[in-house]
Order: sequence, then C-alpha cells, then structure tokens
Amino acid sequence: MNILLIEDDQNLCDTLSFQLKQEHYDVDICHDGRDGLDLMLQDAYDLVLLDRMLPTMNGLMVLKKARAAGIKTPVIVITALGELYDRIEGLDGGADDYMVKPFAYEELSARIRSLGRRSGKWEEQETLSYGDISYDVEIRELSGPNGSLMLSGREGRLAEVFLREPETLLRRMVILSRVWGADAAVEEGNLDTYMHFLRKRFSTVGSTLSLTTIRGAGYRLEMPHVS
Repeated sequence: MNILLIEDDQNLCDTLSFQLKQEHYDVDICHDGRDGLDLMLQDAYDLVLLDRMLPTMNGLMVLKKARAAGIKTPVIVITALGELYDRIEGLDGGADDYMVKPFAYEELSARIRSLGRRSGKWEEQETLSYGDISYDVEIRELSGPNGSLMLSGREGRLAEVFLREPETLLRRMVILSRVWGADAAVEEGNLDTYMHFLRKRFSTVGSTLSLTTIRGAGYRLEMPHVS
C-alpha cells in the first residue's frame, strides 16, 4: 500500500514512517500543505495521513480542495485539535477517520487495516493474476506459459502497479510516484528503461499481454487485440 504522510512535525514523521515501513507499507512524506495537495492530486496513493495544522495551507483546506477535485483516496486526519467541533468539522470536510494526538501507533495501524477491509481495495494479495500472467508479490516471481523467472525489486514494483490496475491508463507521473516515490530524484528516461526490461520479462515467460505506450500520456497493460 502506498501511503502519503502530510505532517510538519519532523520527529513524528520519522517515527510514523519507520513504523509503517516495518509493516511493509510504502511511505512518502510531505511537510507542507500546498505541496501535499499537489501530491494528493496525482491520485497515486492508497491512503493519506493528514495533519490539520500545516504551513502554507491548513490540512482541512487541503482535504476540501482534493475532494472538490474528485480525489477519493481515503484520508485519516491526525491532529492535536480534538474537540467535538473539530472532529465533526474534519469528518464533514471529507475525512474517513479522525485521530487526536497523542495516539498509540497500534490504534492507527488498526484503523488503517479497518479502512482497507471496508473498501476491499487493499486486501493483501500474495499472487496477482491477469490474462496469462501471474506474479507472486512476496518472492517477486513472474510466471507465464513458458515458465517463471525472478524480477528485480524495481521490476517487481512496476509489474505490481500494472497488475493491480489492468486495462487502465496509468500516467507517467503516477507510475514514477508509485515505483520510485514522490520525492525521488529520478529521470523520466528511467521509466522507459524499466518498461523495456518488463516487456522482455513478459516475453521470456511467453505472455501475450501488451504493455502499450499511450503517446503523451502513459502506459496500459492490456490483452492482445484480436482482429
């Protein structure tokens, strides 16, 4: 699961990021409201943890603008503002859950799992399948009609992104964010290189699936077209 943590407390960010990664979540961190909104608008995350009191734009405004733009990503507000009015304002503003600082990490973790069960979107899938391909996420094994092979970490993450959303146009910025991380200094040419690697891996295992380039937009994993 890709989690975006928008929080200006550096110590809390470091602590939560470490704890979340221990549970095998991928975490990107942002300390600023306007930057956080820009990242949310990329629609590249499965969950957002959002502080209310942020520089440049408060968290409630970030949330309202993201919802107004059609972003449906689940959001847990984490804040020191814990009065009844504050909680109602946050939930009415578009939050899916609201946690008051200080809180126990175990409770946050449970609420993340609860949101996942409620949506059915983040249930753990050890093996992803589409068409003639299957991919074991845990051991990074790609299988097809001609056998199996192991993918590198980056190839595996790229394969996972496509296999979780087949037949969907995935824009370059979204892929870069999900595979390399929102704050990673990565050249866009790296994505083209890894797309080439992944196509070769698909071919090696005998898959007929296509990783189609949509010029000027991104890529899509799709079934072969039958004429």
